[in-house]
Amino acid sequence: MSDFGGESAEHEGEEPSLEAPIWPAFGDLMSCLFGLFVLFFVWAIAFQVDLTKALEVQTAKIAVETERADTLEKALAASLGGKMDGRITFVDGRLGIGGAVLFQLASADLQGQGAALLKELAPPLSDYLATHDEMIMVSGFTDDLPLLPSAARKDNWDLSASRAVTVVRALIEAGVPRDRIFAAGFGETHPIVPNANEETRAKNRRVEIATVPRRR
Repeated sequence: MSDFGGESAEHEGEEPSLEAPIWPAFGDLMSCLFGLFVLFFVWAIAFQVDLTKALEVQTAKIAVETERADTLEKALAASLGGKMDGRITFVDGRLGIGGAVLFQLASADLQGQGAALLKELAPPLSDYLATHDEMIMVSGFTDDLPLLPSAARKDNWDLSASRAVTVVRALIEAGVPRDRIFAAGFGETHPIVPNANEETRAKNRRVEIATVPRRR
């Protein structure tokens, strides 16, 4: 009897279990996860809205550039009797004139046929500027062959810049406003085809005329 009673007393003296229920902790975890989900959802919506606005702006910009290029091309084609012959090209809003039409090799002196062509181009360019708040950028490009030590120009950068300036001056003399046109030289950089032989190098020797937004 004493043993049985002692065992009962021993069991009665044991401390209750300290393990806490897991459901409150689980509920807190789910609340945190739901909050994170809401944050990510809001961020995704905001990102999508910003992306949509950016695409709309880019689409509008492309539309304006396309309209500008089409308008200029039509004006130039009309001035040249509707023909964009082998002397010039018009690609992506840029008017390209072969270097052989304007200059002799390694020279920045304008040839007769080049001067005549620029006189034809000046009126439609001037008319375009009269109705568009833009400027004309004249860019000179060369092939990859270095100039001879006896050449009048220091290098291809110097030659391309001098040719661009020569074209700018000719267009100004033909009526293009001097405050709406500028020159830039790119040397042998930005070839339109690989400089593999004389034929491809001749294509890279060129002057490009393009319209750009006017800086205030």
